[in-house]
Amino acid sequence: MSLTPFEISICGIEELAPFQTRGVTHLLSVLDPEYPEPASLGLLNPTHRLQLRFHDAIDVKPGEILVEIDHVRQVLEFGRDLPGPQGHLLVHCHAGISRSSAFTILLLAQALPDVSSADIVAEIVRVRDRAWPNLRIIELGDELLGRKGTLVAAVRARHAEYAKRVPRFVQLMKELGRDREVEGLIG
Repeated sequence: MSLTPFEISICGIEELAPFQTRGVTHLLSVLDPEYPEPASLGLLNPTHRLQLRFHDAIDVKPGEILVEIDHVRQVLEFGRDLPGPQGHLLVHCHAGISRSSAFTILLLAQALPDVSSADIVAEIVRVRDRAWPNLRIIELGDELLGRKGTLVAAVRARHAEYAKRVPRFVQLMKELGRDREVEGLIG
């Protein structure tokens, strides 16, 4: 059973095309700064659209643009107009794993302020079982939403659970320079 008052989908770029017939009303698109706009985005016809561009990083690295608090504010503003029961929110990033799942968590946390952070993260994992939410996005959003660290804690618990199930993912995150996300986890 879904917690959400509207349909939620999370995907990567390669999975966008089928959504042209799925009634997407709200589209949040997160791309790397240098990545060309996917042609499949032109096939979608949402009534509300927001596109952001930054790298999937959690700490400062040379040559990479980090998500900033203004990006998170833009997403939360976009989320104030989320659809009702007839709506469909699609959030995508390059792979549909990290940035997209993090922003979807924040949008759901904003829409459902009385629902626990753990339940919100569990709902996003139900929607996208490969979710590994970007910790920096969650940290910024937790602060803006006044969740007092509960979203961060719920996402850290998700990281730990996923690391136990897919230990090789810990090494991948280390190789990507996302050590802070895997500190204290297996691997």
